[in-house]
Amino acid sequence: MEKVQSIEIDLSHIDEGLQLFIDAQKKGDIEVDTNNSYEHEPTYQLKEGCFYDFEFSHKNENLSKNYRLFCSDQNNIVKNRKRKEHIGVIAPNIFVGTLTLQILNTENPKKLWDLQLEVQSKKTNYRQDYQYMLNDITSKCTDLIIQANSPVSHSFETDYNTDNKTLYQRFAFVSSIINSDDFEDAVQRIVTSPTTNWTEEAEITDVRKIKRFKNSELKSLINSDNRLQLKKTHPLNRSGIKSIATKIETYRKFESVDTSENRFIKHALETFLKFCMDIANHPNAGTRLKEEADLVSEKLETQLQHDLFKEVSIPTTLKLNSPTLQRKEGYREILNVWLKFDLAAKLVWNGGDEVYSGGKKDIATLYEYWLFFKLLEVLKHIFEIEPKELEKLIVPSNDQLSLQLKQGKITALQGVYTKANRNLNIRFNYNRSFKGGTDDISKPGSWTTTLRPDYTLSIWPTSQSETEAEATEQIVHIHFDAKYKVANINQILGEEKSDNSLDNEKQQNLKGIYKNADLLKMHAYKDAIRRTSGAYVIYPGETNKPLRGFHEVLPGLGAFPIKPSEDSNETIYIENFIKEVLKHFLNTASQRENIAHKRFNVYKNDIPNEVSEPIPEYFNTDKTEKIIPDETQILIGFYNTKSQYDWINKKQMYNFRMGSGNGSLVLDKETVSAKYLLLHTHKDKSSGDLWKIVSKGPKVYSKENLIKKGYYNPSQDYYLVIELEKVNLSEFGNNSWDFRKLKNYNSGNASAKPFTASLTELLKTKI
Repeated sequence: MEKVQSIEIDLSHIDEGLQLFIDAQKKGDIEVDTNNSYEHEPTYQLKEGCFYDFEFSHKNENLSKNYRLFCSDQNNIVKNRKRKEHIGVIAPNIFVGTLTLQILNTENPKKLWDLQLEVQSKKTNYRQDYQYMLNDITSKCTDLIIQANSPVSHSFETDYNTDNKTLYQRFAFVSSIINSDDFEDAVQRIVTSPTTNWTEEAEITDVRKIKRFKNSELKSLINSDNRLQLKKTHPLNRSGIKSIATKIETYRKFESVDTSENRFIKHALETFLKFCMDIANHPNAGTRLKEEADLVSEKLETQLQHDLFKEVSIPTTLKLNSPTLQRKEGYREILNVWLKFDLAAKLVWNGGDEVYSGGKKDIATLYEYWLFFKLLEVLKHIFEIEPKELEKLIVPSNDQLSLQLKQGKITALQGVYTKANRNLNIRFNYNRSFKGGTDDISKPGSWTTTLRPDYTLSIWPTSQSETEAEATEQIVHIHFDAKYKVANINQILGEEKSDNSLDNEKQQNLKGIYKNADLLKMHAYKDAIRRTSGAYVIYPGETNKPLRGFHEVLPGLGAFPIKPSEDSNETIYIENFIKEVLKHFLNTASQRENIAHKRFNVYKNDIPNEVSEPIPEYFNTDKTEKIIPDETQILIGFYNTKSQYDWINKKQMYNFRMGSGNGSLVLDKETVSAKYLLLHTHKDKSSGDLWKIVSKGPKVYSKENLIKKGYYNPSQDYYLVIELEKVNLSEFGNNSWDFRKLKNYNSGNASAKPFTASLTELLKTKI
């Protein structure tokens, strides 16, 4: 490949003297395949994301103005100048693959000429990645069809009454199998080390060369033609044998490659070849498809030219249960391909147009589709759930199979994990949309705009339905987005930035340039989609970097590398992460679950309380216990006489009766956790006599204990006593409150009975 900055394309086949000039902004953004390194790709190659100036030129300058360049399949790729439309800009943007442009002469607008340019991905290994991922998807889909016992019959008649796009899809699946390195290696193993057997071959042999005669050969010696008279003195003449044959039919053993297994291999290669030739000759096949089909046909013809196949005859039966076919290296791979071939030839991918239609190589979208299957394998293994929902991916229709894997479609794995201390519902979605703008926070969705992550893993306890789990904050969504074009972790998470770099970034943002857009998108998923505890990028890099929001694996953000490769450990990082997530969910005392429960209790009220009165920020001096009005309980207590109040004020203690009588204290959760005591007495309509409860809880005092403390004439045997500290009422605005308006207040004789109220309730009764 020669790297250049400008190219000159000769268009003399359109008009003698016509040329098209294409200029890049910098050298190396255009490559010319002078050595035909990539046979099925155009010679001139651009790069995605770059801009190229073009201009038509003619030896007659006036004629050059009659030509236009445009792209009928992709909008905004070609932009012509308004006043000089024969000049413009080619902007491939994210398009990758063969870009077909059209050339138009304004004087003959009905006739168009195609101009093909190849657009390379910025990632140098995209061709290998593309082929590997397409092979892998094909393999998984055909495995899925076989497992599902698809009712579509197996035959090798390629009579397709369909359009060019569908033909290309079918050929793409089949060619992805045949063009794979595994297929090539399998054929090489067979031709270099074929299976053989010993066989006998009949031949006419001079009897003088035979050292030992078999019974059949003795019979031929006596009965065959071309006989020789024996002398009377010959020993055989004495036995009545007057003559013998000079040449007889004998059998020799030799090692033959004409075995049933080799016949099958030859039959399989010829079947693949016939399919490719039929595709190339199909009336609906376009130029690109014909070229690629011819290339695969040439490869198969070359393989069939090996000497091995010249000695192999046509099979009469196919013994697919042969141990050699099923076990020997090379043979078992070809058998596997052959079993999948007919299914792949019938497979039509709804969504495949986005990836490879007309020579397009949408590597980023293919990576997203491929990751769907990789994540599915990981989740199936970890949660031990059979993906029954996958049967819906392959839909039989007439004589074709439709792969329902398309962006915007929900394709889920779901089941129950029951292998540990807690049963969990597991659900995995592809391209699930979370509807935006819904006011009901108990329902799934986004509170801003509709968002659609590539993959969503949802987990919730089996004790609740999915609807209930959403409403009670018990479901958790974890999102993943595929980012093939990210090459380095710093493109996602960035590095520590100086003030200058942050200032520069802000200026770029003002111009609409967002370098950390992927990271911002993960934040958008986490913050906007309800019940989301994690959002992560998956990219084909090296560095694994999950970030934890607090002390546990969730909530979090980050990135996981998964490369398209044969490496069996390619998903190891994300596997370990999901195992950690599972362990986290089996911990019913996790901080995340505790917060989720509290969040539900806080947000369950449609109309939030409002407190605009002055209150202290913290309950204690070390500022570790924040005062939350809804959760801060106030104990409203009664004192009978002034002497009793003096004792309370002096001892900073308050006593309650025990038992079931009037004025006895009920030890419920609110009472035990009360932080303040509000005192009142006879005929009080309001009170501002507020005390802080400093004891950890009420203590039991006997009558004798209270007498020792100076309490006058206790009437009960036992009391509950709390320790107090006078409140600086200025912290509460020097207010007093009408405690009679509190819902737990009892009038009449029961008015002396102690009760509780939240601080929020009390503040609303301010006088």
